[in-house]
Amino acid sequence: MRTFHYRRAHAIDDAIEIARDAQAAIIAGGTNLLDLMKLQVATPSQLADINHVGFREIEDSPDGGLRIGALATNTETAVHPRVRRDYPVLARAILAGATQQLRNKATTGGNLCQRTRCYYFTNIDQPCNKRQPGTGCGAIGGVARLHAILGTSDQCIATYPGDMAVALSALDATVHLRSAGGGERSVPVRAFHCLPGDTPWRDTVLAQGEVITAVTLPPPVGATQLYRKVRERSSYAFALVSVAAIVALDGGRFSRADLAFGGLAHKPWHDPRIGDALIGQAPSPELFDAAADILLDGARTDSDSAFKVTLARRTLHAVLSQVTETAR
Repeated sequence: MRTFHYRRAHAIDDAIEIARDAQAAIIAGGTNLLDLMKLQVATPSQLADINHVGFREIEDSPDGGLRIGALATNTETAVHPRVRRDYPVLARAILAGATQQLRNKATTGGNLCQRTRCYYFTNIDQPCNKRQPGTGCGAIGGVARLHAILGTSDQCIATYPGDMAVALSALDATVHLRSAGGGERSVPVRAFHCLPGDTPWRDTVLAQGEVITAVTLPPPVGATQLYRKVRERSSYAFALVSVAAIVALDGGRFSRADLAFGGLAHKPWHDPRIGDALIGQAPSPELFDAAADILLDGARTDSDSAFKVTLARRTLHAVLSQVTETAR
C-alpha cells in the first residue's frame, strides 16, 4: 500500500470538495477500497472519511416508500423492520453477500460503487483495460469462469460482483447523488452502472466529486419476492448466477414480473422484455423457457464460461417455478 493523506470530513460538501481531485477517494466502510489499495490497483493520494457526515438514516419516504441513507450499513438495512416486511428480496440479497463482519462495515453507497473482482483487474502484472486503458483484457482468452456473458465488449468481460444492487434493480430503486455546490440529481438504479463498451474503466455514471446520499425504494405492492444466488460454495463467494424476482399473479396469470440478474454482466442485468413476455401469461415450463431465451439472447461465451448459459436457464426456471407456486 502506498502512502496517502487521511482527512475526516465533517460535512458532505467538504468530502465532495476533496473528491473533486482525481487523485483523491472517498472512504466509508472501506471493504472494497482498502483491498484495492493493498493490491496497488487503487493508489489515491488522499482519503476523505465520510463516516461522520450523516446520511445513515433509514426512514419512510413521503410517497410510502423507503429512503436508505448512503452510510447505512448493510447489516442495518438487512435487519430493518420495513425492509424485512416490505422488501424481503433486498434483505435476502444482502445476507447472501460477504460475511457478517463485512456487512457490519459495508455501506449502501459503497456497495453500489464496488469494483469488479476480476483476476486480471486485481493483479497489476496482468493486462486490464479497466485498470490501465489500452493494455488489453487478459480475461478474453484467459481464465474467465466467473466472467460476463451478457453486455460484454472487446474491451472487457468482467462482472459486477454485488448482490444488493441486483435486488435494488428488481425493485426499481432510485439513487440520489450530490455534487459540489449542493447540486443534486437522481438516477434510476437500472441506469446507475455502466456496460464496458469502449470505456470499461467507467463503472458508474458518477461524475468526479459526486457522491451518493441515499437510495429510495418505491412503495411496496403485494407480490412474492425471492433472491436466489448460485455459487461455488455456500458462503462468502460471488455469484455464478443470481436472480432477484418480484412476482404477482392475478387469476392464475402474471400481473407483475420484475427480474434482475447477477453474475452475468458488467452491471446488474435487467431486461424489460422478460417481464413483457410474462405479463398476462399463465405460468408454464414452456413460458419459463421462453423467458430464458430472451435473457440469453446475444450471450457471448468461451470454453470457461459456456456453462453459465445452462446454469442461468435452470436458475431462472427454478426461481419462476418457486415464486409462482408461492404466489398462487
